[in-house]
Amino acid sequence: MKITQVSEMGERPLVGLLSGMFNNGSNANLVIGPGNDDCAVLDVSKDEYLVVTTDMLHRKTDFPLQMTPWQIGWMSAAVNLSDVASMGARPTGMLMAIGMSPDTPVSFVEEIARGMSDCAKACGTTVVGGDIDTHDELTITGTALGMTKKSRLLKRKGAKVGDKVCVTGFAGSAGAALHAIEKGLDIPESFLNTLLEPYPRITEGQELALSGAVTCMMDTSDGLAMSLHDLADINGVGFRIYESMLPVHEDLGNYVTSDPDEQTDFALYTGGDFELLFTVSPDKLEEARAACNLSIIGEVVEQTVGIRIERKEGTDLSINRKGYLQLGS
Repeated sequence: MKITQVSEMGERPLVGLLSGMFNNGSNANLVIGPGNDDCAVLDVSKDEYLVVTTDMLHRKTDFPLQMTPWQIGWMSAAVNLSDVASMGARPTGMLMAIGMSPDTPVSFVEEIARGMSDCAKACGTTVVGGDIDTHDELTITGTALGMTKKSRLLKRKGAKVGDKVCVTGFAGSAGAALHAIEKGLDIPESFLNTLLEPYPRITEGQELALSGAVTCMMDTSDGLAMSLHDLADINGVGFRIYESMLPVHEDLGNYVTSDPDEQTDFALYTGGDFELLFTVSPDKLEEARAACNLSIIGEVVEQTVGIRIERKEGTDLSINRKGYLQLGS
């Protein structure tokens, strides 16, 4: 049956379709084109690359009702800056476009802008421009720019069998916080803010790039499992992950669920953490550890092994390709 609607196709296949059309063009400055990494990469000088990314967010699907306007602004900037972080780049500016209904209070928009600005400043840059327009639903599109030394660019491609698989921060915290909101669970504000105020790993990304230890990297905004599948596809490898090594925040067990299976599902299959997932050459683990706090969660294996998780009780299961997706997929 022929697919005629985007809801039938899903986000990733549609991105692949459109990227194929855009990549047919000729651009002498283009190093990494549409759909191939967290950012597009342009050759703009002798020593540095420009990285560029954009993301669109909507009131109904991306901003929980509990979010303040300031948090909406912060989130809108953070999702883009996280992509810059995953390339090991330093942010150099942001463009932010806001579509809103005509009856939106000016104070509401001011707080959104303040959140955007605060997030950008926290990551060492500023909002340099953008656009505003009327729209039926609050819609925000951000574009982040960054620069990196050519020798320090980190890409999704580069993982080798034997590399260690690492992540920053905790896995599943944002998804667990969203679950708690939906179920009316009482959780600490600090844990709730892992969802509402994600902090882009800009410093960690640059330090990891400087270390020379990382072979590939991306962010985990769509979830750990989905990110593992993305890296497996582009690198032609498999992954073996160890449940006992997954960094799960203690508040997840204290306030959301004490069931180990549910905790693992949160860690693997929920998005919104905006942490970094990366592979490290085993002989350079010390350099990576010196660059940032990290958790080793597994290793790169042959593609024939697949993407698997070794449970604490010894069972070995496949990690499914699922996580946060849009467009009805």
